[in-house]
Amino acid sequence: MLVLASFTAGLLSVVPVLEQPDYMTLLSARQSEVVSGALFQTLMVPAYAGFALVLYPVLRRADATLSLGFVGFRLVACGFHLLAVVMLPLLLHLADGYDATAASSGDASIAEVLRLARDLVNHVVVIVTLCLGDLMLFTLLFRRRLVPAWLSVWGIVGAALAILGSLLFLARAVDVVSGPYLLLNAPLALHGLVLAGWLIARGLNTRFLTEAADLSSASVAVPKAS
Repeated sequence: MLVLASFTAGLLSVVPVLEQPDYMTLLSARQSEVVSGALFQTLMVPAYAGFALVLYPVLRRADATLSLGFVGFRLVACGFHLLAVVMLPLLLHLADGYDATAASSGDASIAEVLRLARDLVNHVVVIVTLCLGDLMLFTLLFRRRLVPAWLSVWGIVGAALAILGSLLFLARAVDVVSGPYLLLNAPLALHGLVLAGWLIARGLNTRFLTEAADLSSASVAVPKAS
């Protein structure tokens, strides 16, 4: 449910006005759109963090290192999410009283730097950080057979493609609102929905963890031959 909540909040956190060439003249009139985007991006933080923290007790039994790395990257990504949220009211502040015919070039330059910084934080730093954590998660799920192998492999490929999309955006080879970028991120987004459905319907297969724990206990209980 937390995965579905983060996906929904992510869709509602989009601020289309910032993609307009004359966004500075439109921000004041579309302030509610900006505030709504900031609110829903803020709601993504507890959803992202909660998903990792809910899974951690089970994942730790499977692999302490990978599970801790997954949670750590998630929490770092949440911090950058909040940083991106803060940039939205700063843009609104610059837009107050903005006059395209009389405004100094300094105001427009600062606003453009903030907008670009937000794009870089959202689509490079956050995405790459989340995907690094996801690679650890899906590797753990694959090794311990906590979900079907095809679901884990799909997640690994999707995370790698999303990282590639972020690197291409960083290199200015693609734009955020472009077909290639969206196609590179689509597999991971669709995987998140499928994974959410699987966890709701079937949950994690912890049978192998239980068997491993039983074998470990049995090996300790059996005394060694002298």
